[in-house]
This record gives sequence, structure tokens and C-alpha cells, in this order.
Amino acid sequence: MPETIDHYATLGVSRDASLDEIKKAYRRLARDLHPDVNPAPEAQERFKMVTYAYEVLSNPEQREAYDNGGANGGDQFGFSDIFSAFFGGGGQSRGPASRAQRGQDALLRVDVSLKDVVFGATQSVQVDTAVVCETCNGSCCQPGTYPVRCDLCNGTGQIQRQVQSLLGTMMTSVACSRCRGFGTVIESPCVTCSGQGRVREERDIEISIPAGIEDGMRLRLSGNGEAGVAGGPSGDLYIEVHVAHDPIFSRSDNDLLCTLTVPMSEAILGSTSTIDTFDGPVEVQLRSGLQSGEVITVKDHGVGRLRGGGRGDLKVGVQVVTPEKLSAKQKDLIRKFAASRNDDAPKLAEFKQGLFAKLRDRFVG
Repeated sequence: MPETIDHYATLGVSRDASLDEIKKAYRRLARDLHPDVNPAPEAQERFKMVTYAYEVLSNPEQREAYDNGGANGGDQFGFSDIFSAFFGGGGQSRGPASRAQRGQDALLRVDVSLKDVVFGATQSVQVDTAVVCETCNGSCCQPGTYPVRCDLCNGTGQIQRQVQSLLGTMMTSVACSRCRGFGTVIESPCVTCSGQGRVREERDIEISIPAGIEDGMRLRLSGNGEAGVAGGPSGDLYIEVHVAHDPIFSRSDNDLLCTLTVPMSEAILGSTSTIDTFDGPVEVQLRSGLQSGEVITVKDHGVGRLRGGGRGDLKVGVQVVTPEKLSAKQKDLIRKFAASRNDDAPKLAEFKQGLFAKLRDRFVG
């Protein structure tokens, strides 16, 4: 309960009200707000508040602590018991609980290569999980034995008790202490699984990595999580995909990006270059006068699309490499070439943002 609750206001009494006045106020409100009389959710919530306020103010020690600024009167001793009496079923049996429980979901992280993402792949993973006990087949009982009806609750799973309250004698239902609410007792638990119906085991699972999956995405394998208790349904297995870094190729949506270093001489004269791709060797044409930053597109050699057919493209970013070490003869030839060209002096040019900017990290270092 929040510390700002005014218990006196909740009961509609003054702060110097006598114990008799507090009891009368509580009885009056409880008759109007009791769930059997007023089933509205807001009435039930107010009934909780009223009952709690009465618990605090009817106890001299708790009331004194509350009046002195304590946290709503200190310990809530007895409140849960009284509330259970009001909401514990009113003597109506809810029936025995099911022993079977759904198994927990499991999460497994799997590393895949970029090539697996391009084409899709099948991968075997090993998981340590709970599986159905083969000895009892999930029944929790030794073979040849069965659960027997609890003779304490007569198979209902509940015991009814009388509770005295300010509103008189009320009936409440609690789980049977002998069968724990299941209505049956396992007298001969399976020795393999200790009566749980499942055991831990390592098993291999084949998973399909779809083409186009992205780093961090999760695959859901229904029913491949932990087996449930007492033959309950299995949970789900979630596979979180981590795409390993590739030293040559990177990904942009459904396209693959890579860098091709081209000697200055080939960039000037033009040539044909063979590059190794995930699809095998591919020839690309280098035009005469090729510039750093140009992009050569190889159609349909990118990543397979996760939704829909086809593949993206392979984008090859060009980096023209200027030689750093030249012989005196080579330098002399370059000077003669430059003189014959009569090129303009270096100058600032308009900045152009293009796909090559996405490849800049590959050109550094």
C-alpha cells in the first residue's frame, strides 16, 4: 500500500474515532462492497482498501505506529488471511489442479557466416534441455503404477475451512496439504526422473538458416524448448542469429559490398579483372580512365531476400592505388607523361556523397 493512504478517510471516520466507531464504519462499508454483494472490479479494489484500513486502525499498536508517521501501520499481519476468506472461493470448489505444466522456452545463440546468410543454410546445434522421461513417458510414476485419488480431499484437491470474520462465519478453500491440490497422490514416483516426468539431456537439433536473415534476428522453433512437467507441452526454442564478420564482404540491405584495389596503370589503360565471390570467380571490366570511388555492379550476386525471391547485387567499390616506390627511370617516364598531358594543377572540387562513402572504412588502413 502507498504511504499516502489515509486510513481514516478510507473508513469515513475522524482521527479520534473510538474502536467501536471504527468497527461500525467497517461493517457498514463491508456490507456494501463485499464481492458477493457488489461484483464490480472497483468495488473489490475499494473493499481491499477498507479491509486493510480496518486491520491497521483496529490494532492499537499498528494504529499508534500509523498515527506517528509509520508506513501505514507497519506489518500487515492477518490481512492476507482475512482477504483470502472473502475471495477464497466462498465454499465453491475450483477442482483439482493439473499436475502437467508447460515447459520453459529456451534461447540459444548461433553464429553463422555471411555466406550462410547469402544462400541460406542448415546447421546442427546441440542443446542441454529437459526431455520427456523414457522410463515413465511423462507420467511421473514407476512403470505399472498410477496416481491414486487423495483420501484427504477425496480427489477435489481442496480442503474447506471455516473462518471467523466481522461479517460472521465464512468458508474458504485451500489446497490440500497431502496432494498439494492435484487431487491424486503418486505413491511410487519414477526413480529415473524423481517423479518429474522429465530429465535433462543433450540433444542435436537441425535448424534452417533462411537466406537474408539479419544479425540479431530470432528464429522460433515451436515445441523444441524444455519438455513440460508431468507430460505437459514443451516450450519453444528461440535461435538468436549472430552473423560473423567477413574480412572481404559486408552487407547493405540485400547488397554485398567489397573493395577492389586497381593499379594505376590498369585504371588508366583499362583491363579485365577476375574476383572471387561467394558464387565463385567472376570477371569484371575495368574501363579506361577508372577513378577511385567508382562502383562496379554485378547483378544478382548479393544476399538472398528474406521475403520474396531473388537476390541483391554485388557492389564493387574501386580503389585506385598510386605506387609509392618508383625507380629513377620510372619517375622520369611519369614526368614525361605529365608534361605531355599538360594537366591542371590540383584544386578543390565539389564533394559528392555516394555508395563509395559506405566503403570508406575498408579503404582506411
